[in-house]
Amino acid sequence: MKIFNVFLFAALFLSLSQARGQNYDAMKKDLESLKKSNESLQHRLDVLEKGIDDVTWFERMRETAFVDKVFLTGPPPAREKNPTAQGAGNPLKLWAYIFIPKGIDYSKKYPLIVFPHGGVHASMTTYFTHIIKELMAQQYIVVAVDYRGSTGYGESFYKKIDYGALENEDVDVSRQFMIDNYSIVDENRVGIMGWSHGGMISLMNIFDHPDHYKVCFAGVPVSDLVARMGYKDDEYRADFSADYHIGKTADENVNEYRKRSPAWNAYKLQTPLLIHTNTNDEDVNVLEVEHLIKSLKAEGKKFEYEIFKDMPGGHSFDRLDTKKAREIRVKIYEFLAKYLNPPKKIKSVEDINAAAYRN
Repeated sequence: MKIFNVFLFAALFLSLSQARGQNYDAMKKDLESLKKSNESLQHRLDVLEKGIDDVTWFERMRETAFVDKVFLTGPPPAREKNPTAQGAGNPLKLWAYIFIPKGIDYSKKYPLIVFPHGGVHASMTTYFTHIIKELMAQQYIVVAVDYRGSTGYGESFYKKIDYGALENEDVDVSRQFMIDNYSIVDENRVGIMGWSHGGMISLMNIFDHPDHYKVCFAGVPVSDLVARMGYKDDEYRADFSADYHIGKTADENVNEYRKRSPAWNAYKLQTPLLIHTNTNDEDVNVLEVEHLIKSLKAEGKKFEYEIFKDMPGGHSFDRLDTKKAREIRVKIYEFLAKYLNPPKKIKSVEDINAAAYRN
């Protein structure tokens, strides 16, 4: 009887274990399905948010600039799911914003600012309204492309990300697009400026295409992906090692991460350059930018830089609406103007106030 009870208990335990295992597998499958649905929903919400922000661009710039959004092409995707499928290898389609200051003389030529946005996955948004207005006041023409991996264009475009590589070419393509399509653009007066990831893209463009740009400003630029992977968390690193992106960690392929890092490309610098960083930056640790600065010095390169100490705003310190941030931007504009000679120069905070805050 005891033996029977033991076998009965064993059979019951096995049955319950199997049921529990089946339930676990079902729950796991359901969770993966929910996760996928949530990701898809997020991409749809990003598309909606982008549409709303586009409308806001036109409204905010109504009195300052003509705003357009154009469709162009960049290099083919770095990775194809099916390399032999119909359309595989075609150029990647991109959207770019164009800002043209109102009141210009269309018989003349004007300097162009190429303006890559920041963020691993982000887009050109009205966060930059005040800065674009300041550039319009100086009568710069501005192009800002939503390069591969930007948000607001669906999951497929999001997963075309190629951080530190083909995204740089997308930005340079936007420069060429403006020269080819707008007779008011002076191809001999083209500058590039950006912050954070946009600062990194700006640096990589002047390193790879020194003849294309007269000047560069890089604010709090991502500078060393190897170091960055060391101090960021697993969730951040997963964006880079994902199978649709680099596909390996920095530990597994350190040379690939170096190749995509400005600090490891410093020997290429030929373009006038201004770098800003901040010691209390909570996103791009100052050690990255210090590595870039030291690398440039070691190569004997001439450039300008300023390391701000514990400035309020951290990562965004010189993009804020504070008086101090505006004073810093005056210095940025003065540096750019030396090489691009815009028709109307910003020389003071009062000029900035009139440009961005009194329209």
